[in-house]
Amino acid sequence: MTDAALLKTPLHELHLELGARMVPFAGYAMPVQYPAGLMAEHRQCRDKAALFDVSHMGQLRLIGAEAAAALESLVPVDVIDLPAGKQRYGFFTNEQGGLLDDLMITRPDAASAPDFGDLFMVVNAGCKQADIAHLQAQIGQRCTVQTLPERALLALQGPQAVTALARLAPEVVALTFMTCGRFEIAGADCFVTRSGYTGEDGFEISVHQDQAVALARALLAQPEVAPAGLGARDTLRLEAGLCLYGHEIDTTTTPVEAALTWAMQKVRRPGGARAGGYPGAAVIEAQLGAGAGRKRVGLRGLERAPIREGSPLVAEDGTALGSVTSGTLGPSVGAPVAMGYLPASHAAVGTRVWAEVRGKRLPMDVVATPFQPTRYYRG
Repeated sequence: MTDAALLKTPLHELHLELGARMVPFAGYAMPVQYPAGLMAEHRQCRDKAALFDVSHMGQLRLIGAEAAAALESLVPVDVIDLPAGKQRYGFFTNEQGGLLDDLMITRPDAASAPDFGDLFMVVNAGCKQADIAHLQAQIGQRCTVQTLPERALLALQGPQAVTALARLAPEVVALTFMTCGRFEIAGADCFVTRSGYTGEDGFEISVHQDQAVALARALLAQPEVAPAGLGARDTLRLEAGLCLYGHEIDTTTTPVEAALTWAMQKVRRPGGARAGGYPGAAVIEAQLGAGAGRKRVGLRGLERAPIREGSPLVAEDGTALGSVTSGTLGPSVGAPVAMGYLPASHAAVGTRVWAEVRGKRLPMDVVATPFQPTRYYRG
């Protein structure tokens, strides 16, 4: 795709002003890093606060009395009982039990609902057109599906994110992990969730595109905050053991294989009051009962060389086992970390496997994730 064909977020000119190196990502021109560099941006988020532009993500709202029940027919998570002011992770499945996308579902509180719907959703950039078509086709007769292309999305992440944001909107300190609220921040009307994709405490801030640059400048003016790009976002989420769509999860992986069953509440599991009723339920419920033949695992390298996506994973005798879906030299962990899929027979923590890199076999151990302890604020 040519530069001219790439979409631009409302913060595009600000990224250029800040010296960002821009790259194509999901059809957008996005900042991969700024002059400080990936390592500094990663540490900024771990130690202080980093500001990410995630306006390429899809934002939409569902409106109508049936919105929750309708959405629940497409996801294996509990939407009907999601309280006002709370957020939940979920995923769309297909008839084979594969993952069409993962997403965040929020039920706005009373102050937010008039503008942000009975349900507010954020979906992945690369999947958003397919997701919108899926929603319209499957539940468009039961509720109104509205996209919000006029809204930007900023992610302020890190242990000092709350300090910086509370200087501009003191009321945000009342939020805890996976809750939401409507706040005025630096003169902008914002819908805020205390959530993120880094393993750190932080916030995602939905704001009208016309107010996005002023809000970003106000946040960057705080002494704790510096900009960060997609490069650091990827190393941070990998250390946190979080899936990236198109890497750890796609239409060929089920929630059971992907170790995402923690997101399936008891009421939606076999024996629950609202079990089944979503695409691929029979496949997923069978795997819940009998186990899946393969599993997403965390891997830690015993040597310093990073193990990249696509590297084959083999047993000691050279038997092919699987492959790496994401990998890096973890800046905070100080060792190579990766995720990938292994047969259930080799997926137990402590199992030794080998990654094939440029003709060499490098030892890796299956380890529990996250690689870096998460620090979500739960109150």
